[in-house]
Amino acid sequence: MPARTRRRSSVSTPADPAPQPQSIVEPTSSTEDPAKAAAAAATELPNPKPLADLIEASVKRTRDVFLANYSIFEIPVDPPSQRVKLASKVYDEWADVRELPAVVKAQVGAAAAKAAAAGKSAKAAQAAAGSDGPTTLTETLIEDIDAADSNKKSGPTSNALILRGNVPLKPGAPASSLTALVRVKDHRKIPKPEWHAPWKLMRVISGHLGWVRSVTVDAGNEWFATGAGDRVIKIWDLASGTLKLSLTGHISSVRGLASSPRHPYLFSAGEDKQVKCWDLEYNKVIRHYHGHLSGVYCLALHPTLDLLVTGGRDSTARVWDMRTKAQIFALSGHKDTVADVKCQEADPQIITGSADSTVRLWDLAAGKTMATLTNHKKSVRAVAISPNEFSFVSASSDNIKQWRCPKGDFIQNLAGHQAIVNTLAINQDNVLFSGGDNGSMYFWDYRTGYNFQTAVTKPQPGSLDSENGIFCSSFDRTGTRLITGEGDKTIKIWKEDDRATPETHPINFTPKLGKY
Repeated sequence: MPARTRRRSSVSTPADPAPQPQSIVEPTSSTEDPAKAAAAAATELPNPKPLADLIEASVKRTRDVFLANYSIFEIPVDPPSQRVKLASKVYDEWADVRELPAVVKAQVGAAAAKAAAAGKSAKAAQAAAGSDGPTTLTETLIEDIDAADSNKKSGPTSNALILRGNVPLKPGAPASSLTALVRVKDHRKIPKPEWHAPWKLMRVISGHLGWVRSVTVDAGNEWFATGAGDRVIKIWDLASGTLKLSLTGHISSVRGLASSPRHPYLFSAGEDKQVKCWDLEYNKVIRHYHGHLSGVYCLALHPTLDLLVTGGRDSTARVWDMRTKAQIFALSGHKDTVADVKCQEADPQIITGSADSTVRLWDLAAGKTMATLTNHKKSVRAVAISPNEFSFVSASSDNIKQWRCPKGDFIQNLAGHQAIVNTLAINQDNVLFSGGDNGSMYFWDYRTGYNFQTAVTKPQPGSLDSENGIFCSSFDRTGTRLITGEGDKTIKIWKEDDRATPETHPINFTPKLGKY
């Protein structure tokens, strides 16, 4: 028992000192070898340096190797490059507002006058304010730009940073004026339509026994001629509407008529393949033009040359010498009936519209096609040339399209006439008339394409409603009378309403998005 008690007390006594940790490297006694002691000291781990000190030493070492001079650390500024950069920014932000408004310009002028009266210039005022001029490189470069601009006004000009929209395009201008860096597209202004008086029916003339298919007006504006399905050509007095003469000779419907402005001749074409020249002094046929293989549907005279152009079902437009009756050209290229042909003085001197839904512009000197317009989707039945502008229009059942000569550039669509358009006519007041197969009549402002009047012709009493189609039309030489040939076998003459004013018939023009 005493021995057990003594053993427990030795274990549980807290006063006993804790055991001391032993060192990794035991201390060497004086009796050990000195070489062993040195080896033991070398195996001891050195104290580690902080990571920041190591990074700093590495950066310093890199600088010592690659950068000998610590003071040259920033990239040097290139003044020419900086000047170009600032010039670009200045012109980009301030070029459009370089001209002051009139009110501000007047205020600046007044202030300058007061400063001049006080005997102080801008630099003197700046010096008085305590400014010693530009203090930074940017200010110096901006002043250099302003000085360069003032020198350009007196010296040779450079269009390197001129807006393209502000460069004047004058005839004979140097090529440098066309090489501007920035091209600013000028906003297209929407044109306002001109006011036109509405048209009303003036006279109805009966006399034909068939559909009236062609009409032409005398160059002296004294009479007009019509051709119809009854194979007769009738000449009417324009002022009174009375019949003056009837010419017979065709054995089928007369589809084309044209009166010569330089000769007393009347030319006619019909579905009987015949093209005739009538001498109105003797009222008889003096020439025949043979060559068409099928019916002739259209006819036109050249305004300055003694040439006659006809087109028909054989898909060709033929050019004839009026005097010798010789065929000069057979303009082939259309794949269907040539429905209308027009002539003008300048190229393209011949324009044809065909049932193959194309319009062709012809080079009369070479007898070849200059351009083929394929924008239409349906048969092109009518073509009309503007008397005021170097342009023309073509009509189809899908749209009436306006084109610019000489290349046939598309201008605009005149949409809205939902019918088979058989005829077009334009007068000197820029009034475009389009007549439809269902009797619909549309009057347009030619320049803007604004439809200012829509009407429907009324058939003659005793005729069917389906016979009110309009097949041909023509303005007289003054442009104040419109003559239409219709399917009810009548000829109608229309005129402007004298009592109409812009107040009674205002313009209701709403431009369509994307048209202008």
